[in-house]
Amino acid sequence: MVTCYLRYVINASKVKDFEAYAKMWIPLVEKFGGQHNGYFLPSEGASNIALALFTFPSLAAYEVYRIKSLDDQECIKAFQFAEETNCIVSYERSFFRPVFA
Repeated sequence: MVTCYLRYVINASKVKDFEAYAKMWIPLVEKFGGQHNGYFLPSEGASNIALALFTFPSLAAYEVYRIKSLDDQECIKAFQFAEETNCIVSYERSFFRPVFA
């Protein structure tokens, strides 16, 4: 199991656009076999940082999702929305393995 942690620098004046973008991706991750653990938008503190966490059974399963997302019309629509609204300035992706009791 692997959890992808995405840290976004977003345009602080476009939080609503980023939220719309986030809502597009939650079902898309699940469509490709992942479990979305949510997006986290600015509240207190920095107004331009957002996070997302989602889990796949393996890194290989995540890679399949990434490849398939490039040809999926709903994913392409989400990519285009982010580009058109300029709600994302940059992002970084890290992977973690969860530890349970």
